[in-house]
Amino acid sequence: MTPRSRVLVLALSLVLLAGVATASVLHASARADRRDRARPGGPRITAGPVALAGAGPRMVFRNMAWGPHRDELTAVPASDPAGPRTASKVTCLRFHAAAGTGVCLQAVRGAVQDTYRAVILDAGLHEKARYDVPGIPSRARVSPSGRFAAWTAFVGGDSYAGTDFSTRAAIVDTRTGRFTPSLETFRIVRDGRPYRAADVNFWGVTFAADDRHFYATLATKGKTHLVRGDLRTGTVTTLRTNVECPALSPDGRRVAFKKRVAGRPADAPWRLYVLDLRTMRETPLAESRSVDDQAVWQGGHTLVYALPGDYGADLYAVPSDGTGTPRRISAAAVSPAFLP
Repeated sequence: MTPRSRVLVLALSLVLLAGVATASVLHASARADRRDRARPGGPRITAGPVALAGAGPRMVFRNMAWGPHRDELTAVPASDPAGPRTASKVTCLRFHAAAGTGVCLQAVRGAVQDTYRAVILDAGLHEKARYDVPGIPSRARVSPSGRFAAWTAFVGGDSYAGTDFSTRAAIVDTRTGRFTPSLETFRIVRDGRPYRAADVNFWGVTFAADDRHFYATLATKGKTHLVRGDLRTGTVTTLRTNVECPALSPDGRRVAFKKRVAGRPADAPWRLYVLDLRTMRETPLAESRSVDDQAVWQGGHTLVYALPGDYGADLYAVPSDGTGTPRRISAAAVSPAFLP
């Protein structure tokens, strides 16, 4: 065999081996995809219309199941959160909705790096407005009337568990378009006195029903505070320490939140509590696992939140009075909104 022939044989052998390797990878990938689709108990998903109003009691959320509808806003009846899903074509990283208005935090894929935006949606999931988000989306909320929307993004660091991070919380009036890109422009009243510091961070906005007040987390000097904000005066006032990611109850009297508990692992330090705003009494909930989420109220007596799952996250529910037992209500789901 001539040297030229040897080179040709070697080249053909390499091409053949590469083809075999590629085929093996594709076959394994296809098998894994079929396995995921056929996994017992996996959600059944079909494409269809998803609306934020006028479709009966339902839960709308980000679908996390692998397949053509991953990351799409998806709806199920509120009475059957683990039932068959209807998936829209709208994708979100974080989502919330109320009164026919939604806020969808999206990734914009780039050749060098991704960017992010907040999209305000109408009842038919059509875009009404969009805003740049200067970091990785984390929390999203819409006021009970649908007039205000808020979101939080990490602009430095990537976890609430540590202390080396920076956040940016924004609020927009969906009717007038008035936009507050950062709550750091608000005046702070801490322990009855004006307060300023370079390390101030806000996150986890939740709105009252009066279209004026809100609650949020303020972090400074290594401590977190529950604050009550006033949109008219541009002021936030501290109420209590060691409160993160508040969620105001429908009656406006209680706040669900996550609290750092001594003795827990550094990367999983929280437990869910409910605070009575009249008495300032805290009630620990029956969920003993660390929850890194801003819980959602389903009615006045149940809290829904995400925990890690096989597809990324599953949704769980627990009574708001400290009784009962946590139960998984929906697999492969995150960022729920309960709509009447």
